[in-house]
Amino acid sequence: MSGRAQLMWDEAVTGYDFGRDHPMDPVRLDLTRRLVDAFGLDEVVDVVAAKPAGDSTLRLVHREDYVEAVKAASADPESADGAYGLGTMDDPAFAGMHEVSALIAGQSVGAAEAVWGGDVLHAVNFSGGLHHAMPGAASGFCIYNDASLAIARLLELGAERVAYVDVDVHHGDGVQAAFWEDPRVLTISLHEHPRTLFPQTGWPEETGAGKGEGSAVNVALPAGTGDAGWLRAFHAVVPELIADFRPQVLVTQHGADTHFEDPLAHLAVSLDAQRAVQVACHELAHEYADGKWVALGGGGYAVVEVVPRSWTHLVAIAAGREIAPEAVIPEGWRQEVFARTRQLGPQRMTDGRWPVAYAGWESGYDPADRLDQAVVAARRAVFPLRGLLA
Repeated sequence: MSGRAQLMWDEAVTGYDFGRDHPMDPVRLDLTRRLVDAFGLDEVVDVVAAKPAGDSTLRLVHREDYVEAVKAASADPESADGAYGLGTMDDPAFAGMHEVSALIAGQSVGAAEAVWGGDVLHAVNFSGGLHHAMPGAASGFCIYNDASLAIARLLELGAERVAYVDVDVHHGDGVQAAFWEDPRVLTISLHEHPRTLFPQTGWPEETGAGKGEGSAVNVALPAGTGDAGWLRAFHAVVPELIADFRPQVLVTQHGADTHFEDPLAHLAVSLDAQRAVQVACHELAHEYADGKWVALGGGGYAVVEVVPRSWTHLVAIAAGREIAPEAVIPEGWRQEVFARTRQLGPQRMTDGRWPVAYAGWESGYDPADRLDQAVVAARRAVFPLRGLLA
């Protein structure tokens, strides 16, 4: 097994472009890749371009009629069928949509194959994490659900236990739906409460069905949650469930839209707390999954200030070459940011909040505190179903 991590990258993923006024600006991917290079991480990871996901792979999760609808809209955007969530404000159709969406999916599937096959321990696809796409519809800026496809490939290859941890500000609804009745997949989503944010799902009572009852976990956080509460909630729920489930592979989604500068949501998390959760996921993979870790990107619409720094930290952690939070960002990258966006890029790899302090759950909880109420609701909904004390 290679000691190096694998970074999935193909320049063509920047063609995932819904248009000039859409918040998911592909410049965030390009700037992340350039910041990875600016810190020399391209020299300590294997940069790999996987093949696009083919039809048989896409059908592991998506209905055939939906794939055909995406292809039709890709060839003729004006013909996009709104019944499939295509051609909407969130998911405008564009030429080549199928091809680039399949490419992003292929990068995540390739990451899963490399980790499962023992080529590497860790693989990162920050262009992925498109967790809202449903089996038969686009949703929430997501056409094909690469996270679900990566997990489905792992199951196809023989994995019996895959854990998925989603810390995007939005509920990981598409992945939860794909494995709603599958006990082989434990999905854990930490997100802003559905009362105040799309997709209005992810209530603690959503716990799976049939043989998969107890395999879906949702921690719905109150708007305004900051670093201490976010980390407290993560550590109060995720490690205990991962320790009990003992996954063979850990798949994580690291949407950067929990950040206090993100324009589309209402949490108040810093870059430093995001980095702390990335470190925690890395440690959980080593402690409980023999180090097998597939890490994906996701949302994030502060495309200059936040996303590139957050995902560069993710790549660095996977590569075993962590970047100190106080590290100065190379001037060449900042010049590239200005040239591309006419914005001034950040100067350091921190928001000035490192190290981030939080109170552990073992110290007790306050039943009148809204954050603690969210944690208690998640634990009470799922832990007894898994034979754990709530």
